[in-house]
Amino acid sequence: MSDTGLPSGWEIRMSKSRGIPYYFCGSSQESCWEPPAGTDSDKLKAHMAANYSESIAPNAPQAQKIRAAHLLVKHAESRRPSSWREQEITRSKEEALQILGNHEQRIRSGDVSLADLAKSESDCSSARKGGDLGWFGRGDMQKEFEDAAFALKVGEMSSIVETASGYHLIERLG
Repeated sequence: MSDTGLPSGWEIRMSKSRGIPYYFCGSSQESCWEPPAGTDSDKLKAHMAANYSESIAPNAPQAQKIRAAHLLVKHAESRRPSSWREQEITRSKEEALQILGNHEQRIRSGDVSLADLAKSESDCSSARKGGDLGWFGRGDMQKEFEDAAFALKVGEMSSIVETASGYHLIERLG
């Protein structure tokens, strides 16, 4: 095990499209956003804090990149109808829309934040980070998502946005 806390053969790389770190195994060519099995989480946390906390911020002006979080609810017609929560998502588009509509009401009423709800209810792997997708620019996300995110003011949340991935609520963070 290295000083990063990752298992042998694994390393940390930076995503060119998202500007955030990910994990890569040279021997298997496997990559993932989540730390691989066998990671010493305390060592990894210390390593990330010491080496990556500043590099996650964008190097481009704010007008070119924004930061957003989202809560995604997939359905059977989503481009990849599976998630960390469910191996096979079978709900209809209507059911997904109703679920996200209920989440939207809870967030807008102040009952819960998008970040807190995303941790347990989002079908995206960003759920572990409260839905935070990091910094991204034009062309990095699906067009419908990008258009909605760039139209928001910092701190503002979108209405429900449909993409090929499913239904989203988007909150602009930066």
